[in-house]
Amino acid sequence: MDRHESHIRINENGRVVIPASFRRALGIRSGDTVVLRIENQELRLTTLRQRLAKAQQLVRKHVAPTTSLADELIAERREAARRE
Repeated sequence: MDRHESHIRINENGRVVIPASFRRALGIRSGDTVVLRIENQELRLTTLRQRLAKAQQLVRKHVAPTTSLADELIAERREAARRE
């Protein structure tokens, strides 16, 4: 991704406006939930959608593409209920 830099001011309520070019570059749309994180004394911002996609990507490294984790969970729960 290209490096973007902008100097913005924080208003009296602690709010900042994310420039449109930054929102476009990150795929942030109006109404999106964003996640803020402090890392190495820097404020990091990502969307919840991006975090979910990253988590799914990490899980897929360890699960075969043909495996449905939802189906496995349902089967385990049904088996546990049957044993009760």
